[in-house]
Amino acid sequence: MAIETTEATTALITNDIVVFGLIAATLGAVFWTASRPEAPFRRFYAVIPALLLCYFIPGLYNTFGLIDGANSKLYNPIASRVLLPAALVLLTLSIDLRAVFRLGPKLLVMYAAASISVMLGAVLAFLLFQAVSPETVAGNTWAGMTALAGSWIGGGANMLAMKEIFAVDATTFGQFAVVDVGVGYVWMSVLIFLASKAGAIDARSGADTRAIEELKERLTAFREAHARIPTLTDLMLIVGLSFGIVGLAHAIAGPASAWFGANVSWARSVSLHEPFVWVVAISTFAGLGLSFTRARMLEGAGASTIGQLLLYFLIASIGMQMDILALFDRPGLFLLGIVWISVHILLLWLLARVLRVPFFYFAIGSQSNIGGPASAPVVASVFHPSLAPVGALLGTLGYATGTGLAYLLGMILQRLAG
Repeated sequence: MAIETTEATTALITNDIVVFGLIAATLGAVFWTASRPEAPFRRFYAVIPALLLCYFIPGLYNTFGLIDGANSKLYNPIASRVLLPAALVLLTLSIDLRAVFRLGPKLLVMYAAASISVMLGAVLAFLLFQAVSPETVAGNTWAGMTALAGSWIGGGANMLAMKEIFAVDATTFGQFAVVDVGVGYVWMSVLIFLASKAGAIDARSGADTRAIEELKERLTAFREAHARIPTLTDLMLIVGLSFGIVGLAHAIAGPASAWFGANVSWARSVSLHEPFVWVVAISTFAGLGLSFTRARMLEGAGASTIGQLLLYFLIASIGMQMDILALFDRPGLFLLGIVWISVHILLLWLLARVLRVPFFYFAIGSQSNIGGPASAPVVASVFHPSLAPVGALLGTLGYATGTGLAYLLGMILQRLAG
């Protein structure tokens, strides 16, 4: 039976099965042209990464009314609740956890600094606009900023928590949701673009990339040593394990989140009352657990490749929610968001230069905050598929810290607003 949107829409295509076909065909076209040896294609993709097109083309479909990304069910629940956790299982299946730990404490320092810089960015942006454009931050704009901070430090669950705690009205919340998508996902696209130039960036900064390169080499060697032509049994095992764990994660997540929300006083402060937090955590740790078993041999049959395929559908489904024109409904908030995230980027970049960390640490530290567990693995996988679990782990950590830090920021902004 066709899955259709339930709200009124003026989009040309409203049937999600047709939208899915369009997205699949778009991804196929991008990858086919990216693989062509002809000079025009090679020159084009040398400048514009294929991954960036997989994100932006669906955004254009949404912006110009071909599809309605906001009402589509492809992102939620299909991509974010099914494909993402399945991809996390497959991408963590072959991870060398000890090698990840050897990436060192500087990665956690960059993650913590990213959270702090988001908070400082909010305060500085609020004070700047309060001085030069007070109408932009008038009324309960501070509360909307608090909700956005919940998303930019943690994720969607934290953003909704701030909406309830600070009673953000629906209009303001919706406007900041647009800023979240417009500014946050544009920054994600910039990181994806810069990831292709990470080698040159690290060479100029003198960053020590030996730990990352060692991790890549170890996983590449493992993959090559166990590579084989996958059989139908291999593919069935890959699909069965990944989606079986996703089903189990959802089965556990509902009752677990409900019990914690009702019986544990601090559960809401770390978003343990949100089922999605449990789904991401269970999928990630189940994959890590399997990496210590013979299931790791499935990497030779292409487990991580299938995981990457699922991630590309996630990327496209994220992109199809962007509405570029909607950002101009209240352009002052868009400028506020740009100033805010610019402070975050500048402070984190300065710290990265001082610590001389690889660009990957900067990118994943930022995206695990701004994007959360849904998109941090995407950015990490651009550097190398084996690094996706690092993004997943840090993104999940944001769920634990996002509500508390955003609440603290809300108290500060409320006092500044008077």
